[in-house]
Amino acid sequence: MTSDSDPRALGAFLKARRAQLTPRECGLPETDSTRKVAGLRREEVARIAAISVDYYTRLEQGRVRASAPVLITLARALRLDDDQQRYLYELAGRSDARPRRRRPAERLRPAMRRLLDQLSETPALVLGKRLDILAWNPTATALYTDFAALPSDRRNYLRLLFTDPTVRQLHRDWAADARDAVAALRMEAAGDPDDPDLARLVGELSLQDPDFRTWWAEHRVNSASYGTKHYRHHLVGDLTLDCDTWSSPDGSGQRLMVLTAEPGSPSYDALRFLTSWTTRQPDTDPTR
Repeated sequence: MTSDSDPRALGAFLKARRAQLTPRECGLPETDSTRKVAGLRREEVARIAAISVDYYTRLEQGRVRASAPVLITLARALRLDDDQQRYLYELAGRSDARPRRRRPAERLRPAMRRLLDQLSETPALVLGKRLDILAWNPTATALYTDFAALPSDRRNYLRLLFTDPTVRQLHRDWAADARDAVAALRMEAAGDPDDPDLARLVGELSLQDPDFRTWWAEHRVNSASYGTKHYRHHLVGDLTLDCDTWSSPDGSGQRLMVLTAEPGSPSYDALRFLTSWTTRQPDTDPTR
């Protein structure tokens, strides 16, 4: 198509669209300084879309071809309506790239369910692709939040870290834990860069949280399967827990995350109290 032979058309559209928007419309703070350009600056669009300024500049100059995930985040950043999105993809030569439907929901592996059922005295979660929370045990509910009360599309470890006040306040070193989680998602994204659900998650969090935008744009990756978490729980106080994650051997990408405490430590006693408290609560895990 003609847009393939003239990438400058895409750049011209991006430039024109950002000139139509104000920082306030895009959730950015207004400044008192006189703006030299109408609308958004290039660096502001790049920040909202969680891409580098250099990459966005080359897009506007027609020197690089945009990938499908980048087009999705740009559409969100520039507040494009359906017609504008369709036009964006045509200019980019990716008329079929826009995701029309979400991929089928992941199915919890029975073996993971059995493992989870056997972990009755320590918090445990099953994480799927994009850090979706597929299943949990009662102690995990007591530690984090009532996952069963959340809509299924909100049960995502990263989304809760950034958007749920209870989960956010639970982490004594929230910034370090959240930044590590962003790096883990970056690592996973490399295996399926065209995943439309991943693009939606990144686009949503990029618009909602400036820290996420900054950390996602850093391209930091993290594949660590163990570490230490520091929590401050409203019932039992401070907790220092070892966090270990085991990957399913079938290539499904599902992982079992388990939090344990050193025997005899105050955190160990606190977990035992939390476990005894959960035995008096009804089990509402809908994944059973």
